[in-house]
Amino acid sequence: MTSKQKGLGRGLDALIKDGATKREETEAGKAWGAQHVAISQVVASPWQPRSIFDSNALDELVESVKVHGILQPLIVRQVDDTFELIAGERRLRAAAEAGLKKVPVMVIEASDEKALQLALIENLQREDLNPIEEAEGYALLQKQFGLTQEQVAEQLGKARASVANALRILDLSDVIRKQVSDGLLSVGHAKVLLGASSAVDRERLATQAIKEGLTVRALELLVKKLGFPSKKRRAEKNDLPADYLKSLMDDLHRLFGTQVRLSPSKTLANGRRVKGSLEIDYHDNEELDRLLQIMGYQSEL
Repeated sequence: MTSKQKGLGRGLDALIKDGATKREETEAGKAWGAQHVAISQVVASPWQPRSIFDSNALDELVESVKVHGILQPLIVRQVDDTFELIAGERRLRAAAEAGLKKVPVMVIEASDEKALQLALIENLQREDLNPIEEAEGYALLQKQFGLTQEQVAEQLGKARASVANALRILDLSDVIRKQVSDGLLSVGHAKVLLGASSAVDRERLATQAIKEGLTVRALELLVKKLGFPSKKRRAEKNDLPADYLKSLMDDLHRLFGTQVRLSPSKTLANGRRVKGSLEIDYHDNEELDRLLQIMGYQSEL
């Protein structure tokens, strides 16, 4: 196993050292010593994978900070005259609510990719991310830095299957993703819902599972009873070989630099053909224009 593959297990310390400059490493006391900066100088990170904070836990942390202060420095990188937060947003919020004027920080050198990697690892180690936030963090690494699932898994010390399974949850509708984020449905429920044919069916089944308190196994039996084809059966009928499909997906992801979903056409047992689909994500008109140019189309956006 490579050092990158061990990243999550080694913890933040090892990865922070990876991100320090050679000059910092040779200046004793400078690389790892904390300094105090004004809270107003610390700015939020665009790479923060966590969006939901437990209010009760935050209130408890505020009370602790009032008594003991911030014991563990925030991890930041310097951007012009400010310090961009990489890890420690709960501590920063608690410090602000507790009325502190300054907070201890550890300043490191970190690229955008390293900053997101560190933020993900800190939250994964603390198990602070819900399944949707975790999956969105993986997807952000893929989108922003053109990484494959294998590369994401390697950098975070995760099994590729774990990353792949997490990303599949993002294929669910926003309604179901929120239900998973809120803890109304488990990851197991989400995986079973992917077996339903349409977004409408999935949301209907999700609502039923919540109302009736269905276990994952009960939901799985319900999906089978309704006659949705199993994942295994669908995979066996794909018109494209699995190895070729995976290679093609990786090539398309590298080409477009964004999330791409390719569902191959299928031939059912009764001989009926099911159309395939190709979906390419974009966030705004500028990105759409970039994608259209890659395809050779000159838009007027």
